[in-house]
Amino acid sequence: MTDPADLAGVAARFGALLHSSGVAVGPDRCERFARAVMIARPATIRSLYWCAAVTLLADPGDRPAFDRAFDLVFGGMADEASSRGDPGDPGTPDDSPVPPREGPAGGGRPGVGDHVAGSPPSSTGTRSPYPSIATATERLGGRDFAKLSPDELLELAAAMRRLRLASPPRRTRRTEVGRRGPAVDLRTTLRHARRTGGYPLRLSRRRSRVKPRRLVVLCDISGSMAPYARALLQLVYCAAGGPRAEVFTFATRLTRLTRVLGRVSPSVALERAGRAAPDWAGGTRIGSALRSFLDDYGARGMARGAVVLILSDGWDTGDPVELGRQMARLSRLAYRVVWANPRTQSAAFRPLTGGMAAAWPYCDAVVSAHRLTALDDLLGALADPGPRGLPRPRAAESVAAGGRNDNSDTWGR
Repeated sequence: MTDPADLAGVAARFGALLHSSGVAVGPDRCERFARAVMIARPATIRSLYWCAAVTLLADPGDRPAFDRAFDLVFGGMADEASSRGDPGDPGTPDDSPVPPREGPAGGGRPGVGDHVAGSPPSSTGTRSPYPSIATATERLGGRDFAKLSPDELLELAAAMRRLRLASPPRRTRRTEVGRRGPAVDLRTTLRHARRTGGYPLRLSRRRSRVKPRRLVVLCDISGSMAPYARALLQLVYCAAGGPRAEVFTFATRLTRLTRVLGRVSPSVALERAGRAAPDWAGGTRIGSALRSFLDDYGARGMARGAVVLILSDGWDTGDPVELGRQMARLSRLAYRVVWANPRTQSAAFRPLTGGMAAAWPYCDAVVSAHRLTALDDLLGALADPGPRGLPRPRAAESVAAGGRNDNSDTWGR
C-alpha cells in the first residue's frame, strides 16, 4: 500500500466496514490511519494492526468488532517481511515478525479476549511497547461519567485541566489607570505634566476595575448522583483556575469543601472530599441544603452577584415547596444560576419531578454535563451574561404549589 490513492481507498473502505460494525469511525480517523501508514510504513501485519488500532479505536469496548473487521480485510495478506527482520516492529528481540496468536476466544489478532484494553501483550509475555490505544480524551471523552471507573476518571484530569470555568466579568468599586475613563486621575496627570514644564498636555483617566464574578458550586453527592459527583468535582478542581470557586456538597447536610480541595492531586482531592462529606451516597434534601447555604454563607455576601452552579439530578426527598422558596431567594441574590442535570441528556426529558419542577423557573440555564464532550455547554452557560430565565414547565405550577413529589423518572417517556 505505497500508492497514496490506493491507500486512501483501502482506509476509507476499512473505516466504512468498521462503521457498519458499530465502531464510531469517521472520515477524520480514516485520514489519520492513512497518514500513519504513510509515515510508519509498517512491514508486518502486526505493525499495520497497531497503526490501525492507535488511529481508529476510541472505546476499548469496540475492540472485538475492530479485530473481526481487521481480520476480514487484512487477515489474508501475505507478510512481506516473513523472510527478513522487521526494523520497524520492536515487539521481539530478534526483530522477526510476530505472527498473530490465537486467544481464548479464537481471535486471530493479538489480545482478543486475553488482556485488558490499552495494554496489548507481546508473544514473550513482556509489557507491550504500545501503552495505549488512543489518548484519554478520545477513548473516554464520549463515555458517560457514570460508566467510568475511578482510574479512567483520573485519566481525564489532564483534559479537564485544559478547560477553564470562566464566569462573566463585573465592575468593582475600585478604579485603575486607563486611557479612557469617566474620571480624571489628577495625581498621574500632574506627574506627567512635570515632563512638559508643568503644562498638562495629556489627561490621565481612571476606569472601573473589572474582575471575574465569584463561582459557587453546590454538588449533590446523593446515591443517584455519586458517579457524576466525582467527575464534576474533579472538573471544578482542575478547571477553576480563573475565578476561585467556592465548593459545597450536599445530600442530607451541607458541607464546605473549598479548603479540603487544596493544591493536591485529583485523586487525593476526591479522597479528601469523600472523607469530609459523611453523607456521601445518602439521601437528598436539596431545599434544606439551600436554606443552610443561604443562611450561613449566601445571604452574608458569598452569593451576591455570583454565578451559582448546582450539580444535581433534581431527585429530592424533601418538600418541593421549600426548594422553590429557597431557589427564589437564591435567584434574587445570584447573578446567574446554572443547573447541571445529567438526565437532561435525553431529548424526551421533562422537568416533572417534584424537585426539578420547583427549581426550573429560577434557573438561567440547564445543561447535562454527563460526559467530557458535553462540558462545552456547561462552560458556555457559566460564562454567558445573556438574559435570565428558562421557560416554565407545564406541570411546574402544580408541583411547586405542593403537588406530586413521587420523584417519578420522566426520562425517555
